[in-house]
Amino acid sequence: MLDRRISIAPMMDWTDRHDRYFLRQITKKAVLYTEMVTTGAILFGEAQRYLQFRSDEHPVAVQLGGGNPKELARSAVICEDYGYDEINLNVGCPSDRVQSGKIGACLMAEPELVAECIGVMSAAVNIPVTIKHRTGIDDEDSYESLANFVKTVAEVGCQTFIIHARQAILSGLSPKQNREIPPLCYPKVYQIKQEFPNLEVIINGGVKTLQEAEAHLQHVDGVMIGREAYHNPFILAEVDSKFYGESSEPFSRLQVARALLPYIEQELATGTRLQHIARHILGLFHGQPRGKLWRRYLSENAHKENAGCEVIEQALKLVEGAAI
Repeated sequence: MLDRRISIAPMMDWTDRHDRYFLRQITKKAVLYTEMVTTGAILFGEAQRYLQFRSDEHPVAVQLGGGNPKELARSAVICEDYGYDEINLNVGCPSDRVQSGKIGACLMAEPELVAECIGVMSAAVNIPVTIKHRTGIDDEDSYESLANFVKTVAEVGCQTFIIHARQAILSGLSPKQNREIPPLCYPKVYQIKQEFPNLEVIINGGVKTLQEAEAHLQHVDGVMIGREAYHNPFILAEVDSKFYGESSEPFSRLQVARALLPYIEQELATGTRLQHIARHILGLFHGQPRGKLWRRYLSENAHKENAGCEVIEQALKLVEGAAI
């Protein structure tokens, strides 16, 4: 069973394989998640493009988007064959672009269908199948509705529930607004753990510090960190020692950046553009002296034709002696 005390949320356009490799230089233990990958992309698109990852990324989970049980089961088998440690079903995305395909938070209105999806996926693979969802949708945001949803899905054997502690408003709010406007309600998630003590309950939403994560762990089994881990990734530097008891030599942001250089060289040699990697490391020196110089230099130069490791090295010169 994966140790999900700390995990990094699946985030569209952000947690691709380059970002995951970068984060793995900071924490070896936190569970990483892919962006949501739809069943259509796997079964009828370019599965290799969306599912490839390096062995260095373990423990790593793939998040699937879909609402057709048969297609989800087939996709789950493919994901297992790729070597993922876990398959997670997205029942939290509020985007109207995915609702028409019965993907994301709209599925909370159909707990029996979600249970069927989880059940057939679990039967098709030998790795954990988990779920990520909201506390509710639209007017269905009572604790009773949430508890009924969890109970229905748990009855088919789902053991791990990752709960974004906000309701989703399916019409009238953009995905960005849905991450900010509906208020956080952590007590609902705590109550789910109390009512279903045998389930693994992971809380998500609004976590900005490891101190906050520690406080949540007094009530639930794990904490999933989202946007803060992307914009300020070095907050993860103490995860392995603080939550997993790992002893290791302290390391700096400069060391993390330099550790990426061989990876960047390898990727450039296969045709990857520097900008596709560099965009993920803009926040490495967040809050540090000269950190804005690092961000600006990469933003202005990484996209240029034939940009290579020299761009990273030059940006490092701007922060050397000031950052830690």
